[in-house]
Amino acid sequence: MPSTHIPVLAGELLRVLHPARGQTAIDCTFGGGGHARMVAERLGEDGTLIAIDRDPLARERCEALAEEVVCEVRFIHGGYAEALEGLAQEGIRADMAYFDLGMSSMQVDTRERGFSYSYEAPLDMRMDPSQELDARAIVAEWDQRQLTGVLRDFGEERHAGAIARAIVRRRAQHPIDTTLELVDVINSAIPTPARFAGSHPAKRVFQALRIAVNDELGQLDRALPLAWEMLREGGVLAAIAFHSLEDRRVKRFMVARAQGCICPPDLPVCACGHEPEATLLTRRAIMPSAEEIARNPRSSSARLRGACKLIDTGGQA
Repeated sequence: MPSTHIPVLAGELLRVLHPARGQTAIDCTFGGGGHARMVAERLGEDGTLIAIDRDPLARERCEALAEEVVCEVRFIHGGYAEALEGLAQEGIRADMAYFDLGMSSMQVDTRERGFSYSYEAPLDMRMDPSQELDARAIVAEWDQRQLTGVLRDFGEERHAGAIARAIVRRRAQHPIDTTLELVDVINSAIPTPARFAGSHPAKRVFQALRIAVNDELGQLDRALPLAWEMLREGGVLAAIAFHSLEDRRVKRFMVARAQGCICPPDLPVCACGHEPEATLLTRRAIMPSAEEIARNPRSSSARLRGACKLIDTGGQA
């Protein structure tokens, strides 16, 4: 595991969130704690940082951070949707909530976790090692139709059907237990030109399996409205996404909150009375600079969006 975690779009996120002394921030995806540290340093001794992560390694990093900053730091182990539900039941109100979606550097760089197609490891991909479902179970047990759907819907893999058939054929001969065994199956299923065009041929398959194992899109769909309802007036919601499936969800959610009248366009006078709840802080997604990509190639696909809450729809602020 690298000794230094490099947070993506760090300065840009701080400008969107604009944390200040005495505020409450919810880091929904603590990970290596890079973003959390910068936010916590601006909250001061009267501020509070609530950190959420389902990876037990994140707890250790959060405990270390708590010893180095003056604000109050609280860690919640679990999926961010469930954690936000619990915080809402407590009546917590926040000035900002933010997501750094996808897997963290500490996960992909811990080989035995099985997130990477670049080296031999068990097929795992669990963000929470205590959960039952892992990538090996999906590859071993899900039928061809289910596998095709996962690879198509979560990986946007054009060869989803062929890869699913190859997995079913191979596992009938012997189990597919490791990352490189799966990579071999993928390579055998796709046309030769596709193996040498663009990104690694296993990239989309591994993304799809990771999303399925961790219910990442389901978590996000549940968490966005929960985080929004917990914000005070003037509070900010922000998210950094690394692929289009996440980014589209974030964009749709924020645009919907910023929309005013929803009457049919041919209606001469507004009859719906619908008022916007938000102002968009990023008309277009903010992307990393060429300099950041050069320093940290993993940042290349990152997209940051943010919205500020104009009215309180979840009770008193």
